Amino acid sequence: MISTVVWGTGNVGRAAIRAVDAHPELELCAVLVHDPGKAGRDAGELAGLDRALGVAATTDIDVVLAGGPGAVVYAASGEIRPDDALADIVRAIGAGAVVVTPALYALYDQRNAPPEMREPVLAAIGSGGGSLFVSGIDPGWGNDVLPLLVSGLGSVIEVVRCQEIFDYSTYDQPDSVRYLVGMGQPMDQVPPMVMPTVPTMVWGGQVRLMARALGVELDEVRESVERLALETTVETATMGKFEAGTQGAMRFEVQGIVAGEPRIVVEHITRIHPSCAPEWPAPPNGEGTHRVIIEGRPRIEVTVEATDEGGNYAAGGNATAVGRLVGAIDWLVAAEPGLYDALDVPLRPAAGKLGRNGHES
Repeated sequence: MISTVVWGTGNVGRAAIRAVDAHPELELCAVLVHDPGKAGRDAGELAGLDRALGVAATTDIDVVLAGGPGAVVYAASGEIRPDDALADIVRAIGAGAVVVTPALYALYDQRNAPPEMREPVLAAIGSGGGSLFVSGIDPGWGNDVLPLLVSGLGSVIEVVRCQEIFDYSTYDQPDSVRYLVGMGQPMDQVPPMVMPTVPTMVWGGQVRLMARALGVELDEVRESVERLALETTVETATMGKFEAGTQGAMRFEVQGIVAGEPRIVVEHITRIHPSCAPEWPAPPNGEGTHRVIIEGRPRIEVTVEATDEGGNYAAGGNATAVGRLVGAIDWLVAAEPGLYDALDVPLRPAAGKLGRNGHES
């Protein structure tokens, strides 16, 4: 059994605890939290399980890493604290652990990551013998392994398009929805998520990764952003009121340009209410979906719907992204220490998981 730490217990961390508990090759040995109010609480309670796991959350990073865990699922946010997240991850790798995380966007395409991100990681791998695999939470598999797999079914490939389509009224993350994405904010304020260069910083690595796998050279990576205002005030169940005239929908693309044309596209279409931008693509279930479209011959469209935590589509997306990361741990432990990306780490069948609900408490 591979002793595994889950670092963070937010939306991603809850799913990570459940995934580690259910994995036949992993053993949850510790849960790290930042909030002292969570310290001492059982991991099963923090993960929303109906049973205790016998692992109490702690804030003591030194003690946990001194125990020499085999793996760390780093589930703490890197959106607004990238330097701190990098320092935490380097620390865990230096302690000899395999680390999997969605937190470091620049390392989705690790070969082209900036030196200030890549070099500390490589130094920690060299000194501590750990490894790192970064894959997105939006989810990564929807912007790399799935479209690449599906592209292999076509005879002629013209455009590879990856879409996340989501209604944020079901997403219980007010800070992210209101201030990072900009829902409910004045239209003359550009939200941080789509400020110039930010979409490319976050999703450009996935576009470059697909280009590398498809054997094409990109001329450049472009951004396209469209935002629409609410025509009427709306009330949401999780985050309250959003006023008419404020941002109600946003659509952006990160485009990989080949021979002057957008050929590899990561697109996000988000709303705070279905009444806004009804002409844009909408999720079949009304809440959220991920879609891969291969334009060519034949035209191929794959739509993925995932739910978790009582039917929540946001939680389902998190859980599948976490499943990709946690499912890679035993492969990474068996591999040589190194810095890996989604083209290196195979997506494998769920051997040993069928009918399994988790470890016995």
